[in-house]
Amino acid sequence: MEIVLVSPEVVPFSKVGGLGDVAGSLPKALKILGHKVTVVSLLYGSINPQAGSLARRLMKVRVPLGGETLGMDIHEARLPSGVNVVLLGGPGVSDRQGVYGDDQGPYADNHRRFGMLCRGAVEWLRAQPRLPDVVHAHDWPSALVPVYLDLLREEDPRLAQVKTVFTIHNLSHQGTFPLETLAELGLPARYGTVDELEFYGAASWIKGAILHADRVTTVSPSYAREILSPEGGLGMDGVLRARGELPGILNGIDHAVWNPSTDPHLASRYDAEDLAGKVRCKSDLQQRLGLPQRPECPVVGMVARIVAQKGVDLLLAVAPRLLRQELQLVVQGHGDPALLEALTELQKRMPDRVAFRREWDDGLAHRIYAGSDLFVLPSHFEPCGLSQMYAMRYGAVPVARATGGLRDTIVDADAELTTGTGFAFEHPSEEGLYGALSRALAGYAKRDAFGRLVRRVMRTDFSWERGARRYQSVYQALCPAAAGTGATAPR
Repeated sequence: MEIVLVSPEVVPFSKVGGLGDVAGSLPKALKILGHKVTVVSLLYGSINPQAGSLARRLMKVRVPLGGETLGMDIHEARLPSGVNVVLLGGPGVSDRQGVYGDDQGPYADNHRRFGMLCRGAVEWLRAQPRLPDVVHAHDWPSALVPVYLDLLREEDPRLAQVKTVFTIHNLSHQGTFPLETLAELGLPARYGTVDELEFYGAASWIKGAILHADRVTTVSPSYAREILSPEGGLGMDGVLRARGELPGILNGIDHAVWNPSTDPHLASRYDAEDLAGKVRCKSDLQQRLGLPQRPECPVVGMVARIVAQKGVDLLLAVAPRLLRQELQLVVQGHGDPALLEALTELQKRMPDRVAFRREWDDGLAHRIYAGSDLFVLPSHFEPCGLSQMYAMRYGAVPVARATGGLRDTIVDADAELTTGTGFAFEHPSEEGLYGALSRALAGYAKRDAFGRLVRRVMRTDFSWERGARRYQSVYQALCPAAAGTGATAPR
């Protein structure tokens, strides 16, 4: 089948969170299954065309937005897996470093910027000699792709053969803008009604995708159940329940990239059969971050966006009690200014116990996973989460709230550590987190049993194979002709 993925982020060109990793690794897994995959995203100012080996095409894609037509640049590249990538550049995108915003917050014209992505992706595929079987849009910045395809089918009947899938990665970001912005995006007035994108007096892009996509999915079975409830649905649960079937397909990770036995970022490589290298990685991490090199002291790691969703407030709340115990806390991430300042102050007060780095460094993230004994994920909600998968791959045992994808990927350990793959707590509270961390630290003290737990955790399979096959089934159900012949459907 021919599949086009549309995403605002794609590793290695752009990344803010796990979406970038998914857009970079899912296409590889689909390609291994025999499909032809192209990823369409935006060319941000932070992307260096020379360093990324991008080829600029002389022809531009013409993108009508409201009363004007933009000529967007086309840059093409390949992922290391051989998957094609198309990056569209234009004003307000390629002249800014940020994906969604800067230190002052989200860009005020994000509706226009990601309107360029959605309409630009549609116009790019219309210009191709062969239309894809499926267009798979990811999260709110890509949510207008199914809407535009439905709109343009009136003037281009070929588009009726293109099926659409939309994946909700995080329902707390719904792409909500004033209704009047729809006109700027070239959408007729009827799209501003309650039967279309209108949502409590504004325009919700995610609502548009839920209504217009041929199939809607989300990123874990537990999150699929949670967002159908009033508590987890954030106002969109009624629309989702009316929509019907909502498969929760767990994200995966690229085991070739996240592999402690081959990782070039690590001071020493290791695997589940020989953990000696992990001890050296811990010492290297302590040295790099200015912490005392004490192999017996447990290191608790966290790599996350520093925002309320991730439970950073809970971690800060338990820190005074927690840091009275024998441990070192290592945190990397950027986000909410108040939380960043609180972590900075914590490091200043206890520099021999706490290391915090707000600058993103991919190599350091790998080293934190490898050098940590425990990995804390106290999320208030977590659609899927990739950090726990990376941590477990590197033998950092997760301490996590049982929610969304964390519930689906972590099995709570028993007191003797003979079963389970982590330490879970149910309620997003200080006591819940502190209790789980206390159990984890008590488990760490049982050195032989903890070593067996680490090995068990490292052997957990979070590769994309299962998830990619589930997406393949979704695509094939939409395109039985292509699925049945092994070739794209007739145009």
